[in-house]
Amino acid sequence: MNSPAGPNHPLDLPSAGSDGLNGSPRRSVVLAVNPAAAFGRHVLAGDEAARCLRAAGLDVVVLRRNSMDALGEAVDEALQAGTEALVVVGGDGMVHLGVNSLAGTGLPLGIVPVGTGNDVARMLGLPLQDVAASCARVISALDGGGRVLDAGRITAGGRTTWFAGAVSAGFDAAVNERANSWRWPRGAFRYTLAMLRELGSFRAINYTVTADGASSREGAMLISVANGQSIGGGMRIVPDAAPDDGLLDLFIVKPLSRLAFLAVFPKVFSGRHTTHPAVEIRRVRSVRLTADNVVAYADGERIGFLPLDIDVVPGALRVLA
Repeated sequence: MNSPAGPNHPLDLPSAGSDGLNGSPRRSVVLAVNPAAAFGRHVLAGDEAARCLRAAGLDVVVLRRNSMDALGEAVDEALQAGTEALVVVGGDGMVHLGVNSLAGTGLPLGIVPVGTGNDVARMLGLPLQDVAASCARVISALDGGGRVLDAGRITAGGRTTWFAGAVSAGFDAAVNERANSWRWPRGAFRYTLAMLRELGSFRAINYTVTADGASSREGAMLISVANGQSIGGGMRIVPDAAPDDGLLDLFIVKPLSRLAFLAVFPKVFSGRHTTHPAVEIRRVRSVRLTADNVVAYADGERIGFLPLDIDVVPGALRVLA
């Protein structure tokens, strides 16, 4: 898609001045902005983030595009040209873009979380919906080198996709699929309404799950493979997950009636669901998920239909947190 912020657009240029104190080169970062974050409620967040980072003495290359695919291409080009870090402004979709540009490179990822879900930022304890505080964290961590995390890796159809938070395939992914097909309403209420609509017709899914080489048939309402603790804007599906332990958490909710599912669902936000007899959590290094006509989402972004092969790559991601 053609974008008004093309290669020669001023937004693609660093701030004026290329020398720091005593003639030393100034430090530079790439700032990728999703103007549609939280359905456009934070369209000025990118400008505020750029001002904060420049006030700290950084050269900032700001990238905006009209589609995530175009923005991803622009980010990859900017990283190849050389930079100290990539900072993303938006929600988990922007984090997903950053992870897929940086995994395995050693370059760090900074996050200014102004999206709807912000599950990865929540996992890292970052300030939510506060641009200035988030930028201060980025600047501080840039001086200290940041934190090294594991990254999840999805292989499907010859294509590799990385994730920082979780892959989900089941009820929650079906809710995402329904919500993303609607133009209205906007905001988090869209997903609440989609959940209620989906609940009326959803049936348990028959999966084949191969975890660390051992296969089993599983009837389930949903299955997630998580590197972080939460999905869907704070649903703490695996509250004890650690993103730097070299393992993934396999989360399975066995078949439940609608009333039973509604009863256990609110407990997910506090993490009090883990003792329910229908809930199974186990630590794994690799998972293959197979089911008919089931779509998977990773970090809130559509991946496609199962089957998927998922594994963990320890230490593949550096974050400014």
